[in-house]
Amino acid sequence: MTKEQLEAKLDELKSDYVRIQEDLEKLVFVGGRESSAEEQLIRLEKEIAEVREQLEEVE
Repeated sequence: MTKEQLEAKLDELKSDYVRIQEDLEKLVFVGGRESSAEEQLIRLEKEIAEVREQLEEVE
């Protein structure tokens, strides 16, 4: 991937992370099932770390 593609992917992942984090806060507030959202956040954190590593290699 090019640097621009990696940056776009990173922006997308960050946006997804914020959205899911907000959803998780709502689930906690209403007493919903939050484990799925937490798992998604963990997965996104790993993906973000991987993309950042790839960006460092490209630069």
